[in-house]
Amino acid sequence: MRQTTFIKPAEVTRTWYIVDGAGKTLGRLATEVASVLRGKHKPTFTPNVDCGDYVIIINADKVVMTGNKMEGKKYYSHSQFPGGLRVRTARVMKEKYTVEWVEKAVHGMIPHTRLGNVQRKHLFVYKGSEHPHAAQKPVALEIKG
Repeated sequence: MRQTTFIKPAEVTRTWYIVDGAGKTLGRLATEVASVLRGKHKPTFTPNVDCGDYVIIINADKVVMTGNKMEGKKYYSHSQFPGGLRVRTARVMKEKYTVEWVEKAVHGMIPHTRLGNVQRKHLFVYKGSEHPHAAQKPVALEIKG
């Protein structure tokens, strides 16, 4: 009979991954990155423990969306004041708010809990190919699509 093992927070070993977003589809990139941030790629995955890894996404300005979504998909935010609704299309988000655009896609696929808030902080997104995390020796993570 198999025994279910639960990993403790002190036993978690974290690695750094780097993902090149050039030519990748936003949704496919976001699902894979969210899975790594949560730790679901590890055999020791425990849902109530932060056992995920760190992820760096470079070339976020070269991430693409398929179909008509650049004009049709809209991002809403509200300031909580009357008349404070702000609507932006995916094209505007990609051109002016690239980092926020990619982060929003990944953050939507992580649980909206206190544990999810901690896991969200392990994501680093950069527009170009330069990043300040060379000392962590990130490993390349291949993503299809």
